[in-house]
Amino acid sequence: MTDKKTFNDLGLSAEMIDAINRKGFEEPTAIQAMTIPLMLKNNTNIIAQAQTGTGKTAAFGLPLIQMIDANANTVQALILVPTRELAIQVSEEINSLRGNKNLRIVPIYGGQAIDQQLRRLKRGVHIVVGTPGRVIDHLKRKTLKLKIIDHLILDEADEMLNMGFIEDMEEIMKHTNPDKKTLLFSATIPKKIQELAHKYMDGYKLLSVKKKQLTSNLTEQIYFEVKMSDKFEALCRIIDIEDGFYGLVFCRTKSDVDTVASQLSGRGYDAEAIHGDITQTQRERTLTKFRNQKTNILIATDVAARGIDVNNLTHVINYSLPQDPESYVHRIGRTGRAGNEGTAITFITPSEYKRLMFIQRIAKTDIRKSRVPMVKDIINAKKKKINDDLKNILEEEVDTKYISWAKKLIKDKDPSEILAALLNYCFEEELNPDGYTEIKEFKGKDRDRDRSKEVDQQGKARLFVALGKKDNITPRKLVDLIISKVPIKSRQISDIQVMNSFSFITVPFKKAENIVTSFKLKGQRPLISHAKK
Repeated sequence: MTDKKTFNDLGLSAEMIDAINRKGFEEPTAIQAMTIPLMLKNNTNIIAQAQTGTGKTAAFGLPLIQMIDANANTVQALILVPTRELAIQVSEEINSLRGNKNLRIVPIYGGQAIDQQLRRLKRGVHIVVGTPGRVIDHLKRKTLKLKIIDHLILDEADEMLNMGFIEDMEEIMKHTNPDKKTLLFSATIPKKIQELAHKYMDGYKLLSVKKKQLTSNLTEQIYFEVKMSDKFEALCRIIDIEDGFYGLVFCRTKSDVDTVASQLSGRGYDAEAIHGDITQTQRERTLTKFRNQKTNILIATDVAARGIDVNNLTHVINYSLPQDPESYVHRIGRTGRAGNEGTAITFITPSEYKRLMFIQRIAKTDIRKSRVPMVKDIINAKKKKINDDLKNILEEEVDTKYISWAKKLIKDKDPSEILAALLNYCFEEELNPDGYTEIKEFKGKDRDRDRSKEVDQQGKARLFVALGKKDNITPRKLVDLIISKVPIKSRQISDIQVMNSFSFITVPFKKAENIVTSFKLKGQRPLISHAKK
């Protein structure tokens, strides 16, 4: 017997349950199970104390969507958030939960053209998600009316307090309907938040979720200590050695996300990028492909990854070290879900070692050091996968046309030679160790050396290419261009960086001179040359 609640137990409508099922949620989190039924009763204010990453948006978003009158052309709810990133995220999340209900939800924040916001508000919206400064701006312009709203949501109230928005929050609350219901979400309840609640919330119910162990026992946590320039090669090795890799790769910036995604695509991996600059339509399309495993690698920033609920990830890769222990916990918590085992891998440079140890100590977890898979290990893993696939094929009935073909081939040749030739023909590129770049393994003593000193890649050369994004060049196009003139395998071209007006590639040393020579044009500036050190 279990007393664990399902979404069907919380009083949500059939339409909302259908939207939840399409979203892929399986069971409510603790804060959702506590908040949703109480909010649907609509007879009390609520203060909910819960950590970031516990499903807070759905906790207030689902009942809010159900209670909104879609036929009324007025603002019925204001959701106040501390940052523009969270405004966008919350707006997108609620949009993804509304199902077929015809709701209009608009984020308003500083940095976005106010004319665009004015047009959308004038057309009529049901839910506004805004930052304090921009909401006050609209109140002064009289372009946002809050006197008849039914619900006010204060999301991450303690963060708004920390950012100095307490006076703005009070000012906004003065402009709202006194009969509204207020829901205040906060990870902590400091004195200032309590004072705000006593002043502007006429009685409230306090909900609190106990802080659980930060990390999942089902998540294996390891780290690799590598040079910055070796991170991409390390990522490729992890993907290649795993049978059925299905993972989320975290980068710190949008630029890093685009670069890593572009480099992976250039190497032939099924990878997609997601960050704050992509459109909502593109985001939903990318997430659908990832959930359906048509894409097995998703590169994301922390903010863009909010709301991604996938239970069967094999890996979370911290390509960039998270800023703080809480971010680390949120990232790796995406593995080990729904009883599945998962692996969290963090890349650090020697200079980041102390910061990782700080994260480990605060998160009260064990992150063990490991070595990046060696090339021979990857080749052996690939051979084993090929062997297993061949055994599975042999267990099925083989088409007679291939049997006849095989008999002709072995008539005059030794069967072993024929099979070897076929394996070479099919897998030469995939099993070629030259396709991997050498990675330097750091030991403790290496941290005491000059960390800015770059060690030459053994047997590799770095080349400069006088073509970039402005020339419509992508990693894939660059690889194809080189292959068209030089006998080189695509796997041998690595660490591709495409800038606006130029690019860089790494190739085996013995191929470098051939590439440079092949792209020389008489009387013209060299298209490809050795990169300056």
